[in-house]
Amino acid sequence: METSTEGQPGTPHDAVGPARSRHSAPRAAELQPAPDTARPPDAARTTVPAQAAAGQDTTTGAAHAAAAGGGDAGPVAAGGAGGPDGGGADVREEGVGRPVADGAAPGGREAAAAPGADVPGGDGGSGVEGRRAVAPPSSLSPSRAGDFMQCPLLYRFRVIDRLPEKPSEAATRGTLVHAVLERLFDAPAGERTAPRAKELVPGQWQRLREARPELVELFADDTGGERLARWLAEAERLVERWFTLEDPTRLEPAERELFVEAELDSGLTLRGIIDRVDVAPTGEVRIVDYKTGKAPRPEYAEGALFQMKFYALVVWRLKRVLPRRLQLVYLGSGDVLTYDPVPADLERVERKLLALWEAIRLATETGDWRPRPTKLCGWCDHQAHCPEFGGTPPPYPLPVRAAESGTAAQGRMGPD
Repeated sequence: METSTEGQPGTPHDAVGPARSRHSAPRAAELQPAPDTARPPDAARTTVPAQAAAGQDTTTGAAHAAAAGGGDAGPVAAGGAGGPDGGGADVREEGVGRPVADGAAPGGREAAAAPGADVPGGDGGSGVEGRRAVAPPSSLSPSRAGDFMQCPLLYRFRVIDRLPEKPSEAATRGTLVHAVLERLFDAPAGERTAPRAKELVPGQWQRLREARPELVELFADDTGGERLARWLAEAERLVERWFTLEDPTRLEPAERELFVEAELDSGLTLRGIIDRVDVAPTGEVRIVDYKTGKAPRPEYAEGALFQMKFYALVVWRLKRVLPRRLQLVYLGSGDVLTYDPVPADLERVERKLLALWEAIRLATETGDWRPRPTKLCGWCDHQAHCPEFGGTPPPYPLPVRAAESGTAAQGRMGPD
């Protein structure tokens, strides 16, 4: 990984088209194929060169422990069991909650945008009781792909069994910060200042609590309010740090909180929610994702980009547009990780996802969901149901058939 200090936030290239409504697909005119000779905005602090030419795939094994979350103890591929606050525990996609916008439904970001996404029955519930009849998974998101790669049994608990999970302070803070950054762009460019953003924190926290009453339990024992005050102050610090990495007065995102979905030729549906899409006047597309944790160590940088490559693949297949740049903004450490994808790289990601989906399909049909112990187990909410901790999973709610040979590699997706 090479490091660059060239470029400053708010370069002229950061200016893109007018902001539009949330959760809508970009107009075709806004996502034009990028000219081969044009270059994306160069405001990155850290750059990961393309590995496609050598066929290198570093998003397996330990690298998954840092995928999309940062550090060596964060969530896996944008949606693992999570880790301590310093590990980048920004896991809005697995049901902790999405940024609260006008008309937004409570629940996970993907569930709010597309009921039923990665969720059998599509009922939006959070437990075994009172839900619709269970159906096999029908789509894949970065979060759920990360779950299966981390631990197939975790995927089952979240997608098949829909076991409830306790909200965490770190993940909820990530949701809050995302809400503030999104709402800030509702203001005129000249008013997008750090003080204005910090002023949004209390109100967005109130909206989040109203949408998700279960979050009240996070500070139920904080009778004096000191812990809540520290928690909100940390959210304000993360928001303020963003202004050292990007200049929102020079940004006009084409999309915010954009739900994307594409069906591959194989029939697999990929879907997710992109934090921000910038489209330059030249037509170049930049996909941006905010992380409230710390940037990963260099050896885990490729794994951290799994989520972004997933999004790039969806946009590429949906609009026939290759995003020019993928950008992860780490507010916890003040770093920006960028990557310029190439077609061969995204094709390799697609092959990996197809193999992953085949493993999920086989596990669904056979009921063979194997635990995969790692250090992340210490933060898993489902130890009481996990055989590795002496627990028993709930009765499997789907019909099963005899397992075939060759399933021993569940959750270990290696290079092509």
